[in-house]
Amino acid sequence: MTDAAEAGPEVRSALRAAVRGEVSFDATARALTTMDASNYRRVPLGVVAPRDADDVAAVLEVCRTRGVPVVARGGGTSIAGQATGTGVVLDFTRHMNRLLSLDPGTRTAVVQPGLVLDRLQEATAPHGLRFGPDPATHSRCTLGGMIGNNSCGSHSVAWGTTADNVAGLSVLTARGERLRPGPEWAGAPAGLRALVDGESARLRTGFPDLPRRISGYALDALLPERGADVARSFCGSEGTLGVLTEAVVRLVEAPPARALAVLGYGDEGAAAEAAAGLLPLGPLTVEGMAADLVPDPGGLPRGGAWLFVETGGATPAEARARAEAVVRAADVVDARVVTDPAGQRALWRVREDASGTATRMPDGTEAWPGWEDCAVPPARLGAYLRDFRALLASHGLRGTPYGHFGDGCIHVRIDFDLLTDAGVARFRRFSEELADLVVAHGGSLSGEHGDGQARAELLPRMYGAQTVALFERAKAVWDPDGLLNPGMLVRPAPLDADLRFAVLPREPVDVAFGYPADGGDFTAAVRRCVGVAKCRTTVAAGASVMCPSFRATGEEEHSTRGRARLLHEMLAGEVITDGWRSTEVRDALDLCLSCKGCRSDCPVEVDMATYKAEFLHHHYAGRRRPAAHYAMGWLPVWLRWVSRTRAAAAVNALAAVRPVAAVAKRLGGVAAEREIPRLAGETFSRWWRGRRRTPGDGGDLVVLWPDTFTEHLSPSVGRAAVRVLEAAGLRVALPPTLRPGRGAAGDGRTRSPAALLTARRGRVCCGLTYVSTGQLDRARAVLRRTLDLMEPVLATAAPVVVLEPSCAAALRTDLPELLHDDPRAAALAGRVLTFAEALERHAPDWTPPALNRPVTGQTHCHQHAVLGDTADRRLRAAAGLTGELAGGCCGLAGNFGFEAGHYEVSVACARDRLLPAVREAPDGAVVLADGYSCRTQLEQLAGTRGRHLAEVLAEGLGQAKIDDTTASGVIDPLT
Repeated sequence: MTDAAEAGPEVRSALRAAVRGEVSFDATARALTTMDASNYRRVPLGVVAPRDADDVAAVLEVCRTRGVPVVARGGGTSIAGQATGTGVVLDFTRHMNRLLSLDPGTRTAVVQPGLVLDRLQEATAPHGLRFGPDPATHSRCTLGGMIGNNSCGSHSVAWGTTADNVAGLSVLTARGERLRPGPEWAGAPAGLRALVDGESARLRTGFPDLPRRISGYALDALLPERGADVARSFCGSEGTLGVLTEAVVRLVEAPPARALAVLGYGDEGAAAEAAAGLLPLGPLTVEGMAADLVPDPGGLPRGGAWLFVETGGATPAEARARAEAVVRAADVVDARVVTDPAGQRALWRVREDASGTATRMPDGTEAWPGWEDCAVPPARLGAYLRDFRALLASHGLRGTPYGHFGDGCIHVRIDFDLLTDAGVARFRRFSEELADLVVAHGGSLSGEHGDGQARAELLPRMYGAQTVALFERAKAVWDPDGLLNPGMLVRPAPLDADLRFAVLPREPVDVAFGYPADGGDFTAAVRRCVGVAKCRTTVAAGASVMCPSFRATGEEEHSTRGRARLLHEMLAGEVITDGWRSTEVRDALDLCLSCKGCRSDCPVEVDMATYKAEFLHHHYAGRRRPAAHYAMGWLPVWLRWVSRTRAAAAVNALAAVRPVAAVAKRLGGVAAEREIPRLAGETFSRWWRGRRRTPGDGGDLVVLWPDTFTEHLSPSVGRAAVRVLEAAGLRVALPPTLRPGRGAAGDGRTRSPAALLTARRGRVCCGLTYVSTGQLDRARAVLRRTLDLMEPVLATAAPVVVLEPSCAAALRTDLPELLHDDPRAAALAGRVLTFAEALERHAPDWTPPALNRPVTGQTHCHQHAVLGDTADRRLRAAAGLTGELAGGCCGLAGNFGFEAGHYEVSVACARDRLLPAVREAPDGAVVLADGYSCRTQLEQLAGTRGRHLAEVLAEGLGQAKIDDTTASGVIDPLT
């Protein structure tokens, strides 16, 4: 192989001349593909997205003649390092991602390698069919990657591995030969049959007989008694033999009905020993996990470990009967049979997210793959797990095993120290000893994810030197030049080389946020992303939010994982060399909506909104910012100025003059397509000061937060909230203000907390607009002033009710993380309640008006990610508001959708979930949208007015109208 870096310019030019697909050798493309979901990192020369097999052939020809390696890559979710490389990476997800044909009669489908598994399942479902293997990453893994790794999934006890479900392949060898591997030596390269004939005795005796033997090459599939199946033998070769361009896959009949038996056992060993005994009952799955992987076992039966045993049937009754038979046959502590599809999905999500959640120990310590999927004969699983736990303890390591107990395959993340030389040395010693332990139990080093770099070095311990030498000879038959994915499977790279963490800074990076979950270390925060890529799910489901910009663009750099990769490379300084000034990172973060969906939907709780704010803070330090940062970041200041000068009417009039508005938008960095929202004629605080108030009846005191949006743009929400809270028997107050040069009371005198709460109100601020634009010094100043103002509130027991979800989320999360050195920040954050939470906790006996209407709309993304909506659901149910709100993000997201250059993505996000939900709503449905951004997006894109829940309840209390003078006039909340 030639030096890839030296060949770079020539290779790039040759590829651009020969390939119709995208050829990307820039820093962003390379940084995005340095890692997969493993512990390893290798910097590629460039990335090519081929359009078809001819493009693949052209890439192979260019690279072969120049000695540059080629690595095929699908979803990049491989856990052993085999989707990384130092040469040219082929990205099949951009173009070669189609379902080419589907034949329900023969139960086959023809797919391209970049097709995501869930897209195939969606196409086959109407025919009662499905592809049997289903890894936990089914929403983003590709068929090509599954074939390369011989993936399995939870249903392999019923439907086998990917190799069991492949009928034929189309493959290009490194030398450009087009082959169609299949049974009876179809598509075999010259020399392969002679190799097998000469080694048949070894092939018959040298391979363990177990359902999850994935390690090494499946050369035994080439034996005549096994059909001499070249396609089956090719599966699991990890892109080292040829490049897949097309596949014919077999489909299985999907049971019309399913039930899930969740079996509780005293401990993990008891569950493991019971698993094999359930196989004669014909289950679809036998999955296991222990309590140390489940922080909240709510919904699970009693026990310290559980088996998830799925059964199928022609009818729900038949499926349930089979599940109940499983329960009767099992010796369990407790059990539960779930037939409700939604309930089953919720339980399966616990299992599927384990690949991410297992990367953090209960105490927050990092844990890593590397021994992710060893497999032993199912009958030996209990004994193996006991020995495995003992080996962990002997090395002072911890892990949380889970996985496919029915197949004897265990997944585990272990708290290896991969940051120090001593820790890496222990990682090697443990790996060698564990390999010996797996072999002693008759197992395979890999039972699902492939060997890659993580285990290939240890294959001689499993197969012996002679069989491994046979693997090398087979590789030479297929790829005599060693062009394809070198360092994997044969002639492997050391298992402790190329570790992704080696390039990161050893000292903590100076940052503004506290990162309490990561010990204050921004590098540790970035390390959270392990690459399982749940953020790359292209079809939103349920209440999920993450990642709206990726679903809008389909670009890796706009996924949470992609942005985390770029931040990783920024810290590493090798590919992205200008640190916080990086334009590559800035551009990728530009389309992050700061929805915080990743904070809840990402299995490891990556918080890209915070990372974006941190990056912008450093990127623009001492530099001129974009106009939008001044126009919208300082929005509270401008709106307070308009309020003080009573200029709202004049501003609204000028905004209605198109030429004036166009100039203002251009100067302010606002998208030309956006309408400038109209300001309220009377602010919420001014209304509050002028209203007639009657003495309270002794109910709890609540402090209503006058956020910027409620105060200046949508005061009807505040007025409605006061109406409802007082109707519920609560006493409402607003926070105090601070006049320049005077005390919090406004006259310099010391007053009691109760007296302070009756002073002139206003000017507290959550700092949201400053945080979202990365103006963190200004945000801290604003928040410290706010804490000064709120001290008398904190001296009482009063909760702080925040109507705008984004502001509530900022107070709950950004405030204590930015001012982590101020105990008042945590105190205020702990007082914040949503409107529904306040009613539930402080007026539990209040009965809301019976509205008896269907609802539609969208749960605010910050409510989903930070605040929770359980109280809202209960309040809606009590008021007779039926139906579910959609998930996702509205796409406006505060300043994001108003900024120039964001309009198209903003609209695409709205079209993903919000607009369809409103369009498909039943007649008479109430459109709920608690966020000002959501309501604005609905009005500007759909001509529909969403309402805050407070407005809808106030209407039900009998108030004829909640005045809200807007561009659309006075709106009835229920119309």
